[in-house]
Amino acid sequence: MQDLVFIEGLKAQAVIGVYDWEKKIQQDLVFDLEMEHDNRVPAETDDLAKTLDYEAISNYILTFCAERQFELIETLAEHLVGELIGQFKLNAVTLTLRKPGAVPAAQAVGVKIHRKSAVTY
Repeated sequence: MQDLVFIEGLKAQAVIGVYDWEKKIQQDLVFDLEMEHDNRVPAETDDLAKTLDYEAISNYILTFCAERQFELIETLAEHLVGELIGQFKLNAVTLTLRKPGAVPAAQAVGVKIHRKSAVTY
C-alpha cells in the first residue's frame, strides 16, 4: 500500500434524492476521501506539482456536486470516484459519502466505496 492523502469532512450541496421534493432542493453531503499516492517524490522535491493537490480535488468535488443531479448517493459516489481516478491519476481511492438528515433518527447515512485504477500511475 502506498501513502495516503486524505480529505475529511468536505461539505458540499447537491440535488440528490428519489422523492419529488428532493429534486427541487439542495441537500448537504459530507465527503471523506483517502487517496493512495507515493509521497516520497513530493517530500524530496517540496514541489506542489508532484503532489495530490487536495485543494484542486476538493474544488472538483464541489463543482461536480453543483453541476450534476442523481437520485442515489451510490450513483453519485461511483461516478465521482471514476472521474477522480481519471482526472487526478489516482491509483486507488476510498470515498465515504454521508447524507446528514436523510434519516431523522440518525446523524447521517451513506456509502463507503473503494476503487482502484485499471492503470498504475
